[in-house]
Amino acid sequence: MEEKYNSQYPDIPFLREKAKKRIPRFAFEYLDGGCNAEINLQRNTKEIRDVQLRPYYLRDYKGISLDTELFGNTYSAPFGISPIGLQGLIWPKASEILAKAAFDYNIPYILSTVGTASIENVADITEGNAWFQLYHPKEAELRDKLIKRAADADYPVLIILADTPTFGYRSKEIINGLSIPPKMSARNIAQIMGKPRWAIETLLAGQPEFKTLKPYIPKGLNLKHLGMFMNQTFNGRLNAERIKPIRDQWKGKLVLKGVATEEDTEKAIELGLDGIIVSNHGGRQLDHGESTIKPLTRIAEKYKDQIKVMMDSGIRTGPDIASSLASGADFTFMGRSFMYGVAALGHEGGSHTISILKRQLRQVMEQLCCENIHDLPKHRIVG
Repeated sequence: MEEKYNSQYPDIPFLREKAKKRIPRFAFEYLDGGCNAEINLQRNTKEIRDVQLRPYYLRDYKGISLDTELFGNTYSAPFGISPIGLQGLIWPKASEILAKAAFDYNIPYILSTVGTASIENVADITEGNAWFQLYHPKEAELRDKLIKRAADADYPVLIILADTPTFGYRSKEIINGLSIPPKMSARNIAQIMGKPRWAIETLLAGQPEFKTLKPYIPKGLNLKHLGMFMNQTFNGRLNAERIKPIRDQWKGKLVLKGVATEEDTEKAIELGLDGIIVSNHGGRQLDHGESTIKPLTRIAEKYKDQIKVMMDSGIRTGPDIASSLASGADFTFMGRSFMYGVAALGHEGGSHTISILKRQLRQVMEQLCCENIHDLPKHRIVG
């Protein structure tokens, strides 16, 4: 597909600044922020950018390919779109916009259990090529219903989330009363009035809802009771005993996300999982943990021949993708970069962000004289 590119916004920071001006402050702070003092949020990206790459200028060079094989599919680039909850609150129909862009450009889109599009709708948009991320419910009955819906909709990959045994302590969200719909405090109303385009688009699209979970949420809950319902429903800490029945039920590829240690990687291999995503939830859960690039490098060195090793958290740009792949990732995922794009440019935001990332990654590989993404580790400077 021909790339759509807007030269007014040639890099992700430009999209971020435009998004900040275009959406209410409570929505931007939800998208942009991390937990506690946001230490790990900043560390994630900084330490990816500490990775140094070595170019070889006089080698024979036949051109590059971004094509990447993963779980039997050949994607057009080594990156996909991470799940983000409440996407429709940040920009109306954001989930649908990004799912369509991912399908058009042949990269994976991951739908969150707490997203604002349904399992079935995203399956229709992507013709069964999206992935589904399961927040593990406390009750097995709800877990099984969600898994069955994903299987019936022909999702090829199910992700089970390990890094949310408790919800992160995020001060900005507490102040902003973040929920769906947002708490209508005087503060939030003033923010909405200052962003008329967002308000009009939201009015036209309709109030965002937890579409996948809607059948299971009791009707008539006020904001307080909706929050209580979500907290009580999704407090299912993962362990081996909870993963085993999922592995038995799910016939497609099964991936564990939120891995940060060699120990959890070994357990994933023992349980027969097909892949892991090294992630710290974008710095939104554990402020004093490691950045993702450090455990990714260790895990890839030890286990890459036994399980697919992927990464998200902290990746923002094409050079960040290159550094992550050079450090051993088989594939990468990003959430914030794509949401900056949609919040900034609406329906064109997803495709434009994909174009930016592909152009940047291609330029890095051409500069390095690296013809294939699997050769990027040969360019990493160690030590």
